[in-house]
Amino acid sequence: MKTLCFHIQCLMLAFSCSALAADSDAKKDAVVATVGKHAAELIKLSEQVWGFAETALRETQSSRVLADYAEKVGFKVTRGVSNMPTAFVATFGQGKPIIGILGEFDALPGLSQKAEPAKSPLSVGAPGHGCGHNLFGPGSLGAAIGIKELIEAGKLKGTIRYYGTPAEEAVGGKIYMARDGLFDDLDVCLAWHPADETLADTVSSQAMVDFQVEFFGKSSHAAFDPWNGRSALDGLELFTHGVNMLREHVRPSVRMHYVIQDGGLVPNVIPEYAKLWCWARDWQRTGVDEVFERIKKIADGAALMSGTQSKVTVLGGDYELLINMTGAKLLDANLRRLEPIEYTKEEQDFARAIQKETGVPLHGLNSSIKALEGQVAEGGSTDVGDVSWVVPMIHLSVTTAPEDTPWHSWPVVACGGMSIGHKGMLFAAKALGTTMVDLFEDAKAIEAMQAEFREKTAGHKYKPYIPDGPPPVPKSDEQSRSAK
Repeated sequence: MKTLCFHIQCLMLAFSCSALAADSDAKKDAVVATVGKHAAELIKLSEQVWGFAETALRETQSSRVLADYAEKVGFKVTRGVSNMPTAFVATFGQGKPIIGILGEFDALPGLSQKAEPAKSPLSVGAPGHGCGHNLFGPGSLGAAIGIKELIEAGKLKGTIRYYGTPAEEAVGGKIYMARDGLFDDLDVCLAWHPADETLADTVSSQAMVDFQVEFFGKSSHAAFDPWNGRSALDGLELFTHGVNMLREHVRPSVRMHYVIQDGGLVPNVIPEYAKLWCWARDWQRTGVDEVFERIKKIADGAALMSGTQSKVTVLGGDYELLINMTGAKLLDANLRRLEPIEYTKEEQDFARAIQKETGVPLHGLNSSIKALEGQVAEGGSTDVGDVSWVVPMIHLSVTTAPEDTPWHSWPVVACGGMSIGHKGMLFAAKALGTTMVDLFEDAKAIEAMQAEFREKTAGHKYKPYIPDGPPPVPKSDEQSRSAK
């Protein structure tokens, strides 16, 4: 009798688990259907943002169309958060869990390009979406809408929050939002990024510090009495020489790059002022801090040798992305549940034409899902990294351009303005939305992510790498600081 009861209990448990799995699958199918229902409007949003091509903290139209659409479909939208007119937060639901998803929409200077497989700017010298952020913002919003409709129908409980985050390519809008506590009450946060491959990311980004170095000297006639001058440009050149000497004595993971922004106006005047803009990176924030201390000493030495004064000013900087393997595995399972992206012959021909134009192998588009293991670290920094040190983060990359495509370049703009980019955007929305279903339904999944997060951040207090005060919102049409 006891054996029979035991078997009945096992059958009931198996039936219950099967029913729960079926219910979860039905909700995921509903998210996929919702993304499909809104696909035309999401594509229209991406095309609008692609056409606006607004650079960091100038994304007025891009931010507005995304926030307006979120409001139209039922989100409560708060605009102008963290003293950034183009930053906003769209919320639906109430109570726990609170799941966040990030959206970006800023373009890059000088990358204007038609949706064509050969370099052909829409407007020479104008901005373009060379990092695919016209897809990023609408794609994440599509995922949020999928969850919103399930909450509205009473099939999920909790809060979905979409963050419209400006200026990723420059000052890092998310850093100011993190400093102001906008992510503090989240249980988990998700984000994605356009790429030339599809994967749940398990490799970090680079931490970096963004700073300027100024030298102040004394002007004089370069021929008549140069001995009365103290050249700020001499100080700057000594500084760059010191940085280049330093390259031999840092870890292979360190990157240092700079541009000279002011080196004087005419040759016959000893420059009394010079300015350089520099970034230093490493795979961990601690490594960046170490290199930056040495760089500041080089600036002091250059000033001493040139008889000038130096000033180093931190403009911003990013943490490395803190990988959460628990979340990555959850996302990977949902990636493999979806139908892979299918490309037409015309799309593959478009991709191979770009590859031929840019001198890379003609492999076309790759829609396969890369394994969690064996991912290769690549360069680049993102303010998503800062958010990942405040709340557990799941990060996705999705194919929106051909394999080996030069990033921050015209091919990415071209693909982002046509069906190749649109397909990747919609796939990202489905993958993120179905993953959020698991998080809303399974408190243990959230607890496991949070436990991993606590273990990895133990003893660390998040401190943003930005100066005190409000974000440097532009007050003129001067070009904003460029891309990461």
